[in-house]
Amino acid sequence: MPRIRKIPARASASARREGEAEPHVLGRRAGTTLPRPKTPRIRKPRKPRPENRIEESALRPHVLAEDRIASWTTPHASALRTSLNTFLPADGLALLFDTMLRAIEPDTRKNYGAGLLRFNQYCDCVNIPESARMPASEFLLAAFIATWAGKVARTTIDTWLAGLAFWHTINGATWNGSRVLKMTCQAALRLEPGKKAKRPPVTLEHMHALKIGLDLSDAFDAAVYALACAAFWGCRRLGELLLPSANAFDTEKHVARGAKPAFRVLPGGATYAIFHIPWTKTTKMAGADIILTANSDATNPVLALRHHLQANAAIPDSAPLFAFETASGGWAPMTRTWFLDRCNAVWEAAKLDKLQGHCFRIGGATELLLRGVHPDVVATQGGWKSRAFLEYWRKIESILPLFISDSFTKSRLQLVERSMHAFKKKHNL
Repeated sequence: MPRIRKIPARASASARREGEAEPHVLGRRAGTTLPRPKTPRIRKPRKPRPENRIEESALRPHVLAEDRIASWTTPHASALRTSLNTFLPADGLALLFDTMLRAIEPDTRKNYGAGLLRFNQYCDCVNIPESARMPASEFLLAAFIATWAGKVARTTIDTWLAGLAFWHTINGATWNGSRVLKMTCQAALRLEPGKKAKRPPVTLEHMHALKIGLDLSDAFDAAVYALACAAFWGCRRLGELLLPSANAFDTEKHVARGAKPAFRVLPGGATYAIFHIPWTKTTKMAGADIILTANSDATNPVLALRHHLQANAAIPDSAPLFAFETASGGWAPMTRTWFLDRCNAVWEAAKLDKLQGHCFRIGGATELLLRGVHPDVVATQGGWKSRAFLEYWRKIESILPLFISDSFTKSRLQLVERSMHAFKKKHNL
């Protein structure tokens, strides 16, 4: 297999500002020692935008959004810690709070932190004393939500309230979310601003464009292509397969090369690849087995994965699964920015829509349904529970026209609708 002699230079300016090096890709030179991944850099909070500013207070230090739940406090929270310190050692108390914080993912803590910011901004605006902010009365919480009704989506409001509830819980404060707050949230749903246009999915046309437009003799492009095929045909979230940034590799959450994908053949001749990922959004640390079944399409995911592993054969087991060889003779992890920038560059050249990461999952699920794959199998493939998959099907229904072509006639669409009806009946949905 030819070794690459090209520089893809696909990472965006925004990625480089975040400290990610340009992925100059060349074949590995003989005798070169592969370097270890970079030491994660310490992130510091940036100067807040005007809309995110808050009155200075020793109770609310300037920290990253995901650190607000742990760092922002109230007189009630301070009193609780003082009381706990009378019978718990300081290190034991610190361990307790750190353990409770691990109940939610970093991304969730970041979203919860946004709720704490908006709530305290409101309290500052209407001169709510610090002592009244925790435990917050139900009418204070409802008044806060009322100021945002009609301005943000109900899902945003639910996330903010979940963050405030969690903040109360870990600080031993009563959460006063009852009928008044629920009624206010229901009104917020009725006043919800118009929804954004649905994102178009990745279609088979997009996948074929990648097969044609990528240079598969290039280690970077080989990794991009294999990842795209795994996300599409495996109906997986990108976050389960690659890294948000070059320094974010976590062996407890991200699949490593050491997962050793296995290639197997069933007695009937069907070929598939299987590997385990350590974490998913729904199963958490239980992870999931990713099964990619070979098919007759040009974008066969089994061939794509096998090609990536051969084109990037020098990658160590400790590296991420979709890492690629670099110009220095080392390797770099595939990041979300590099991956999507490269895909969108190919699609733009092919005069197709630019898309986002989640579009692979919904596009792959739709393609499988249209090919006659049973909904139970598709749900299992993508890691959906039956009710969650039904909700997903409602999204799929609205994009089906994008998939209908000469190869998928009206009768095929009717077949999918009948199979989904049977799926609902089987699971009592």
